[in-house]
Amino acid sequence: MTDRASTKPIRGRIVIARHGRPALDRAAGPPLSWQEYVGWWEDYEASKLAPDQDVPSGLIEAVADVDLVLSSTRLRAIETARRATNGREPVQNPVFNEAPLPPPRLKNRAYLPKTWEVFARIMWLAGHTLGGESVQQARQRAREAAATLHESSKGKTVYLAAHGWFNRMIRRPLRKHGWVCVRDGADGYWSYRVYEYRGKS
Repeated sequence: MTDRASTKPIRGRIVIARHGRPALDRAAGPPLSWQEYVGWWEDYEASKLAPDQDVPSGLIEAVADVDLVLSSTRLRAIETARRATNGREPVQNPVFNEAPLPPPRLKNRAYLPKTWEVFARIMWLAGHTLGGESVQQARQRAREAAATLHESSKGKTVYLAAHGWFNRMIRRPLRKHGWVCVRDGADGYWSYRVYEYRGKS
């Protein structure tokens, strides 16, 4: 949709990417207790990107001409935004941070972080929080994130570097605002989705 007085779209496209591969490896040992995994997750949230990787050319091309660069406040997302845009500094917003992964209190059990992640996501969806953000609170945050993207797209193209699970949570509220995913790159590191506005205003 375009303004009659201009050929510039009323709303530009939105590109939402998952961050690149972090330096902290989920598959690396040793196995951890649930308490140790809590500490591991805190370290992961603060971790940088692994150095031995290249930004996919498709992502670079998709965000080459964006007007606005956004990211969560996590370093792995900030670095992803910078690297995909040749050093542009993103506007950081905690509304785009990843949904939490509180592990269940399984006594006398030790698993790799990647296994704890599965248990934690299942339990979180079932209502387990360890005192952190609940599913309902995260869904509300996802609605706020979608609204932020929608408002930011007025006359602008937007690139967001954020996180795998939370990016998926944004999809439904974005659709309610009138956005359609026209390119779905799934959920791997450096993956991205492209949205176009099909709403009425």
